[in-house]
Amino acid sequence: MKEYKTLEQKRRFYDSKEWKQIREEAKQRDNYECQPCKRRGLVRIDTNEYSKSAKRKKIQLVVHHIQELEDHPTLALEIDNLETVCVDCHNKEHGREFERNVNKWEMDEKW
Repeated sequence: MKEYKTLEQKRRFYDSKEWKQIREEAKQRDNYECQPCKRRGLVRIDTNEYSKSAKRKKIQLVVHHIQELEDHPTLALEIDNLETVCVDCHNKEHGREFERNVNKWEMDEKW
């Protein structure tokens, strides 16, 4: 059985052709929409925005393992264990919440 404990093992997995293929299948199945947002009645989609600083398309959607890769390596490529999520939901799922810069004028009347 394969293990995905070290950073190198995970990187090798996420760079694999098999992962890239199943990841795309999961995004297609989920209609390129964040599923947790969709369950809350919101729509978050992939927009194809380009990041000049990173010199690549901005990552807005990722495919998340419902049962963690590290803990359930046998489910690594099972499409039923995958879900399309936006970066914000993915960070929340992994406890990586960041403070958002608050616009103090956001709630002011606009005219």
